[in-house]
Amino acid sequence: MMGLARPIFYRMPHLKFWKLLGSGTGQGFTPIPNWGVYAILCVWENPKIAEYMIESTPLFKRYRAHSAETTTLFLEAVSSRGAWSGQSPFQAHELRDTGPVAILTRATVRWSKIIKFWRQSPAISEKIGANRDVLFKIGLGEVPLRQQLTFSIWPDIAEMSQFAHHHGPHKQAIQHVRKGKWFKEELYAHFNITAIDGHWSAFDKQTVQEPNYD
Repeated sequence: MMGLARPIFYRMPHLKFWKLLGSGTGQGFTPIPNWGVYAILCVWENPKIAEYMIESTPLFKRYRAHSAETTTLFLEAVSSRGAWSGQSPFQAHELRDTGPVAILTRATVRWSKIIKFWRQSPAISEKIGANRDVLFKIGLGEVPLRQQLTFSIWPDIAEMSQFAHHHGPHKQAIQHVRKGKWFKEELYAHFNITAIDGHWSAFDKQTVQEPNYD
């Protein structure tokens, strides 16, 4: 489906932006692929259309029929900076005062910096895995080794900011990236979680409390 679904996504109405993503093993951000877990990222015209299309279109029904488990997270961007495939796909909304937040970081690594990048990433991945404040994390990618993405969920923005800016492997890696211009393209986005649907044993909805904004 990483290949066969692409023509359908290109023609799908109301879909503004999409990516098909593989995942990594271990702490989730490694060059070794996990052949059992895949992700689909979609940006829709509005939430109602998103719910309808995911529930009713033949392609998404086919994905569910061929999957042992599926979980859908509905997200609302609070902030986004940078570019993804030359686009700015996420429109910012208001930050919720309560509830967990999702963080997406994505980059295209320059070919000349590939080795340096992957020498840094295991230490960062291990640090995230050891942090008890991380409710969920996964490493994803469009193209192996070069186009990489991290997705994580935190109790609140304060916990995430403390990790990101605390001295250690993560902060050191950011300094190396900026100084050495490792990335050809990068994007950072922060989301509210508006709904969670489905079941996946690796994703605990009790830990990542389902939001209630009524």
